[in-house]
Amino acid sequence: TDEIREQGIRRGFELVDLGAKRMLLAHVKIKSKYRVGRYGVDVEGFEKYLKSAGLAGSSSTVIIIDEIGKMECLSDYFVRMVENLLDSEKTVIATIALKGGGVISQIKQRSDVSIIELTVKNRDLLVDKIIKLYETTS
Repeated sequence: TDEIREQGIRRGFELVDLGAKRMLLAHVKIKSKYRVGRYGVDVEGFEKYLKSAGLAGSSSTVIIIDEIGKMECLSDYFVRMVENLLDSEKTVIATIALKGGGVISQIKQRSDVSIIELTVKNRDLLVDKIIKLYETTS
């Protein structure tokens, strides 16, 4: 997810995949029954985006998700997809909201999940740590 800033003020969030495909996820101007704070969330558009990305049927052995957050978890499709990926043989590397109940809390409590806190100070060092963790669990 990328922030959308207008005149230096955060106004929304956009999804960007590795191929640079973009989709508006949330914005202060979106009228939606789905809201997180001041942002309306386009859950229907998000689900279309996910289905077109093909993550659920991917043959990849490693899946990277940025992020599992409150906005994303408004989508039942996303929640089921993440749960199915976590229950599969695939390795899932994801960022997850620091706070949150429901599925966010449930994922963090799974015995097969390792949590590594991401900070500005450690983010450049985490690649090696994640690779070592992956090698020991594979």
